Amino acid sequence: MTRRATIHDVAAAAGVSVSTVSKAVNGRYGISEETAARILDVVRTLGYESSLVASSMRSRKTGVIGILVADFEPFSAEILKGVGTALRESGFDLLAYSGSRQNSSDGWERRSLSRLSGTLIDGAIMVTPTVVATSTEIPVVAIDPHTGHADLPTVESDSFGGALRATRYLISIGHRRIGFIAGRPDLQSSNLRDGGYRRALAEAGIPFDPALVRVGMYQRETARDPAIELLTMPGRPTAIFAANDLSAIATVQVAAELGISVPGDVSVIGFDDIPEASQMSPALTTIRQPIQKLGARAADLLVTLLAGETPAATHLQLPTRLVVRATTAPPGVRP
Repeated sequence: MTRRATIHDVAAAAGVSVSTVSKAVNGRYGISEETAARILDVVRTLGYESSLVASSMRSRKTGVIGILVADFEPFSAEILKGVGTALRESGFDLLAYSGSRQNSSDGWERRSLSRLSGTLIDGAIMVTPTVVATSTEIPVVAIDPHTGHADLPTVESDSFGGALRATRYLISIGHRRIGFIAGRPDLQSSNLRDGGYRRALAEAGIPFDPALVRVGMYQRETARDPAIELLTMPGRPTAIFAANDLSAIATVQVAAELGISVPGDVSVIGFDDIPEASQMSPALTTIRQPIQKLGARAADLLVTLLAGETPAATHLQLPTRLVVRATTAPPGVRP
């Protein structure tokens, strides 16, 4: 009896790896059309089709796009809305997934992708991923990755320009002693916002004062103590720029608890423009990054990749803009 051809026979005859053969016969992402066609010619020549039945059943396209988030908080919730809107007419379903980070928060995306790719989802969007060097047979797009640009397609907002604009605005209305509540040091977006703050001070000839900087870690709870320190220090700042809205909201709440008027005694400006920013009282002045549009552009990029097409650009940066509301005023001006 003639021995049935194996995937190793196909790989040897085509001069490629076994994993490349698997990608070709299963219609997976990651190899060129020419290579796939050559491998499938070898498959037909060796009569390997009969052994592909079970494999093709297992690897059938799911019609599902996964979105991986570290937590379901306001930023990721707005991203989800944008992705969902963009996929509405695409034919893809959306699976939102938050992986376990019990042992370590770093690299959780790799574990999640290994569980989901090829069986539950056809492609993935990772929101603020800790790693961007992923080995997967499905296309992946990263939104606001921790380390900035990488080999993966990425979508992000102009964090540096937004922070520059926020600080320039505070300077333009008369503030010179401006505090800063930074985000997470491991995030590229946080570092860029720090850089924008410092650049605006330098442009205005205002010396950078490290005593006016605290780290809030982008969370409302962890921003409270930094806000208390800035608001109770001798010669407290007349204005505070918080690296995200959650930190800014915490600052406004702390000020109220301390009997400090916002914006009469201290102006506060945030970054993001999450829905809560416009709903709080007083309404928060902030830098609006187009969060839902970040999700929509990432979804469009991923759908393009899934169609086997080459996107016009693989690293997208969306503009930010200043939204002036009720938490900022010139120093000493009562609302």
